Amino acid sequence: MKIAVLAVQGAFVEHEKVLQELGAGTLQLRKSSDLDNDFDGLILPGGESTVQGKLLQELGMMNAIRDRIKNGLPIFGTCAGLILLAEKIAGEDAHHIGTLPVTVKRNAYGRQLGSFHYEQGTFQGIGTFPMEFIRAPYVESISDDVEILASVEGRIVGVQYKNQFAVAFHPELGGDHRIHKYFLERICAKN
Repeated sequence: MKIAVLAVQGAFVEHEKVLQELGAGTLQLRKSSDLDNDFDGLILPGGESTVQGKLLQELGMMNAIRDRIKNGLPIFGTCAGLILLAEKIAGEDAHHIGTLPVTVKRNAYGRQLGSFHYEQGTFQGIGTFPMEFIRAPYVESISDDVEILASVEGRIVGVQYKNQFAVAFHPELGGDHRIHKYFLERICAKN
């Protein structure tokens, strides 16, 4: 199995390391021609969602990625990746890829000083999972078809909608690979 990782900005190297430790091949997406390669899933990493969205547009990758998602490509967005996927961003008129029927609140816990570690997060199908929130969003609302996989203090931080899987935190940072394994086994392997 080969998983592409958007590598224009953000924590893409950390995702690649986790995937490789789990035995998956990886491919960095840096330019539109990289989308011509075969891959079984795509990770949109944490970082700066505004910068990533702008680069996806400038590099001619936005529409191609959107089309692939609509055609069933398994996708996993973390933190900024969740924002990129969201149909709506609270308080903003624009969105980026816009294929995940949720509304997200950007920097929901505050700026850098509002970052925190939540040791006892519970993730459906996985159990207790340590969650690292860095300038994190959360999901403010969902459509009826979206499954909630994780909440922290009443706020939605993990969702799945068909082939789309997204979390508000950084599972690539804590050394626990169960969420990436969930993506590979329960989402990629089914498509």
